[in-house]
Amino acid sequence: MHRFLRTVGFSKYQKKHRIDELMKNLVDHADAKQIRKIQLDEETNLCEVRAELAPSMGVAIYGEMDETGDIKPEYYVPYMLSQDPSSDAECSIQRHTDRETYAGLLDEYKVGISLIYYLENAMEYRERKMAKESTEVEYVNLVGMSITGKILLPIEKSAKQKEIAKVASKERSSLLEAAKNGNEEAMETLTIEDIDLYSQISRRVLKEDIYSIIDSCFMPCGIECDQYSIIGNIQHMEVLRNRITEEEVYAMRLECNDMIFHVAINKKDLIGEPKEGRRFKGQIWMIGTAKFKA
Repeated sequence: MHRFLRTVGFSKYQKKHRIDELMKNLVDHADAKQIRKIQLDEETNLCEVRAELAPSMGVAIYGEMDETGDIKPEYYVPYMLSQDPSSDAECSIQRHTDRETYAGLLDEYKVGISLIYYLENAMEYRERKMAKESTEVEYVNLVGMSITGKILLPIEKSAKQKEIAKVASKERSSLLEAAKNGNEEAMETLTIEDIDLYSQISRRVLKEDIYSIIDSCFMPCGIECDQYSIIGNIQHMEVLRNRITEEEVYAMRLECNDMIFHVAINKKDLIGEPKEGRRFKGQIWMIGTAKFKA
């Protein structure tokens, strides 16, 4: 089963035969608006069925349609959609090796790494390629799917401290971009800043809790390249309900390292009560919807 199926409210579906029955049932009850089909070659087609479980949340099921019009599910992906642009950094898209799925790579200076995500609208990308339309990405809306997390209290800051942090973040992004382009002075400045930061943290951690020092963080987690460990500030939160299981899912908009994205987590998997102003700490699988230029 997909590890993050429980994120969209299917925590009790843990056996393969039950999941297979669920996917077949979702496909059988799908209407024409939920089905998308592309012809890969003369004998092969690919169908996508979008089973919406709550507003902007559901499961995308993929398989082939036979001559009688029946779709045989082969694999599925839980998803959540976001309307908030997360990044307009340069983006490249590549196909996964084993199936007709894609990964996107963002050169995002705000988080200081090359951010890799699972492309949620792969069918649109494939259709554009086949029609020889533009596949250049204008911006990406990101969503983190989580199966474990906790709520942290916020760090109290004055308006002046917030403004200083914002200016420092912009300056660091500019230095990272310059360093990537080969500017040696920017590389030296970044190295000195990192040494000073390490020294400050080493002194403070002796007397303070680590989460009162680190406001937010975004770093790769595990060996899978699209999973990250994050700490982000909650800007907005709503509760979605799975129409089949009635399980509740928290949908949160986070600000993390000056980047905005959404995080979804089953209510059962979250420790603490999420509220605006508090922080979320957890591990996420990053998916994204690429918005292509016309």
